[in-house]
Formats: sequence, structure tokens, C-alpha cells
Amino acid sequence: MNKQELVGAVAERTGLARGDAGRAVEAVFDAITASLAGGEEVRLVGFGSFVVTRRKASTGRNPRTGEPMDIKASAVPKFRVGKGLKDAVN
Repeated sequence: MNKQELVGAVAERTGLARGDAGRAVEAVFDAITASLAGGEEVRLVGFGSFVVTRRKASTGRNPRTGEPMDIKASAVPKFRVGKGLKDAVN
């Protein structure tokens, strides 16, 4: 399912117009992004949690040349599956 299909499914299930459903989906994505950027965790009980983890700096290898290269420390968004979603899939 891509974003447009998600908007269509939301519109169909809620009875909203497609444009309104699109704005609602975008608002959810924006709210999650803003929370993660602000260092907050987003918990959706029964669905899962969005968290930001820190990745340490490390040394890797350039796959083409094989020479060592430095990899900078970074923040990485992750999703942890909740029990409700996990049970629904299995």
C-alpha cells in the first residue's frame, strides 16, 4: 500500500472526502515527524511506538575501493511493533 492508497482507504472507512482524508494523513505524519525531531517518543497503544535511537560513530569500508572511511554518529528513527499489530499479522 502506498500513500495514495492509504488516503483512499481512510476516505472510504471514515466517509471523508479524499482531500480531507489526505490532509488528515499528512497531519498524522507531520505530528509524528515533529515529535521525533523534538526528541519525543510516539506511542500508539496496541499499534506500536516510534522512537529515535542514537548510532555511534564508526569506521567502515568503501565497498568499491576497500579503503577505510569514517561514518558519523547519527539519530535513527525506528518503529517497535505493538502487541495488537503483531497479533493481527500472525
